[in-house]
Amino acid sequence: MRVITLNVQGIKQAAEKGLFDWMLKQDADVYCLQDIQAKEYQLDDALYHPDGYYPYFFDAFEDNYSGVALYCKKPPKAIMTGLGFELCDFHGRFIQADYDKVSIVSMSVPSGLKDDAAQSQKFHFMEHFLNYLRKTLRKRRQFIFCGTWSIAHKTIDLSNWYVNQKHSGFLAEERQWLDVVFNELGFIDAFREINHVDHQFTWWPPYNRAWSLNEGARIDYQVTTSELRKTIQTAKIHKAARFSEHAPLEIEYKIDL
Repeated sequence: MRVITLNVQGIKQAAEKGLFDWMLKQDADVYCLQDIQAKEYQLDDALYHPDGYYPYFFDAFEDNYSGVALYCKKPPKAIMTGLGFELCDFHGRFIQADYDKVSIVSMSVPSGLKDDAAQSQKFHFMEHFLNYLRKTLRKRRQFIFCGTWSIAHKTIDLSNWYVNQKHSGFLAEERQWLDVVFNELGFIDAFREINHVDHQFTWWPPYNRAWSLNEGARIDYQVTTSELRKTIQTAKIHKAARFSEHAPLEIEYKIDL
């Protein structure tokens, strides 16, 4: 099973850049999209319903903002949206597809870059989401959480890390929170199971030469429950696929849906 996650920063603009043609060529089993910035009713056009895939959307209350989507080759047994708190549900930040033994999630953690209030909201989201992660450990199924987590975990995951230690996305508290996710709870950073090289980024800031100079951060993840560790086969960042400031992240698992 191949899963690709991508923050599109607007599904309409990404479609204009050829996103869906690219998706069909890649032929992944599941696509997890974030920040679609559109209501479901605005996506009735056939362009957003590529042949061979079942689309599922969870949009934000606010127009042209946030929202997540799943495109699945095989229809799931159930779809779950939201986590029961406003910062997630009103902002369209979580959608989950349940198969027989595995659930695949498209999700996004809010950015705290704007100001202190945004960072406070980010911490609030992280607290609630951590509680959900703890609950999943009691379930008799495995999970893959795909999306923008808005945190670079280690110094190898961020260019110019030293000067970014007081910036949202690389704060000590944020990185410690990921330590809890991976070390205390035992979740797996699927990409780092395969690739241990530095400067493997999934996002580049929107200034002229950031992408060409590879000055970015790895803030997009596929995070799995521990029992899926042995199923992780390959990991790839599609840096040349430029549909937004983010790059698609692909992981192949030895799993049959």
